[in-house]
Amino acid sequence: MKKLARIVTLMMIVSFTGCAMGPDFKKPVVETPNTFRFSDSESKEVVNLKWWELFDDPVLYSLVATALTDNKDAMIAASRIEEARAALGFTKADQYPRLDLEGGARVGNFTGVSRSSTTDKSAYIAPVLSWEIDFWGKYRRSTEAATSELMASEYSLRTVQISLISEVVSTYFLLLDYHQRLNISKQTLESRLYSLDIIQKRFDKGIIPEIDLNQAQIQKEIAAGAIPLYQRLIANTENVLSILMGKFPGEIKTGDDLNQQAVPPDIPSGIPSSILERRPDIAEAMYLLQAQTAKIGVAQALRFPSITLTGLFGVASAELSSISTDGDIWSVGGGLVGPLFDFKKNLQRVEIEKERTKQALYRYENRVLFAFRDVADALNDIQTYKKQISTVERKFKAAKNAAALSKMRYDKGVTSYLEVLETERTLFEVGLELSQLKQQFYNAYVRLYKALGGGWLTKAEMEQTQNQPEAQKKQP
Repeated sequence: MKKLARIVTLMMIVSFTGCAMGPDFKKPVVETPNTFRFSDSESKEVVNLKWWELFDDPVLYSLVATALTDNKDAMIAASRIEEARAALGFTKADQYPRLDLEGGARVGNFTGVSRSSTTDKSAYIAPVLSWEIDFWGKYRRSTEAATSELMASEYSLRTVQISLISEVVSTYFLLLDYHQRLNISKQTLESRLYSLDIIQKRFDKGIIPEIDLNQAQIQKEIAAGAIPLYQRLIANTENVLSILMGKFPGEIKTGDDLNQQAVPPDIPSGIPSSILERRPDIAEAMYLLQAQTAKIGVAQALRFPSITLTGLFGVASAELSSISTDGDIWSVGGGLVGPLFDFKKNLQRVEIEKERTKQALYRYENRVLFAFRDVADALNDIQTYKKQISTVERKFKAAKNAAALSKMRYDKGVTSYLEVLETERTLFEVGLELSQLKQQFYNAYVRLYKALGGGWLTKAEMEQTQNQPEAQKKQP
């Protein structure tokens, strides 16, 4: 028994310190620019915030909080973490010995080969220890892969959360846009009904031709037709928001209108491109690459023999009716099984995993490239939307003044009604255009914060990040 204990101890040492086949993971190095394009501000206070709070809309806070708690996709992603954690425990268990219970009873005169002259009545019960020595590191590499997949699933949850927050915020701004366009349509309809009433009275008195009346009727119907359009879009957008929050379709309460929404501070131009390392989709891709790298070692270990140690310790009795035993029984053995000739099947398995690892590396590098594109696009959108909104605001002011002047000119008989119709049509279109541009401007910020990796979701994470620079300064 002492010899057996020494053997088991020696095998355990070999199992946990033996060689592990396959390459060790090294984080890939991707050459990236030091800073981003199109950023032009010098402020530095917005990077580590829960960014949706920068819009200063309590209704929006509530929608985001509800979505993070009740959204079904987020629940699925959280469940996948638990699944990956269980898979890690399942895989890790293969590194250790397995203890089973074995027993049996027999009555008869057949020995398995020939007939016996006596009746055999026997029974035994014994725990059986079996253990495959992880000499080549097959199970250690499998555990490494499962650990990396667990980390990837945790970052996958964060990716889902950031995407969910961005979807809620962008849909909310779209809802505000539709509400504002609906209000513009209603105000325009009210104005055109008033004008139509005046035109109708003038036509009845024979002051103006019928074509002026028809033109006024057309413009009134254009404004009236826009109202059900935006009512439909509002209802559809509310349904989208309801599903994002894990609720049945229904009406969504809104806060400030689009014109009163706070404009977030600009993203500082000094932000290093390394900030993209906090993007969860990039971290997820890196851990999936690490998991795939470990699977090369698993495939290589399968090319070599597996060594199994087994032991049985128990009791046996020659009489089924007797509780007493004939004494202890024990058995210790070892086995070796390995491939001899398999037409290079195991070698091809290694090549398969190597190619899959290349694919995982390319996916990681591609994710980094797309991340930089997302940031560059969002920064460029913010700059250009600012300029475009300024232009359209001036155009709206001019169109509003032109509409007022054309009515005065028409009332004094200086111009035709066609001029009034044209200026009113322009004012209506520019008002809708301005509302849409403001929605797109706010959503450019949403895309930027998402592209930068989003904000932290808990106070502890925020405090940890804020303390990182101080901790780094203390390091020698």
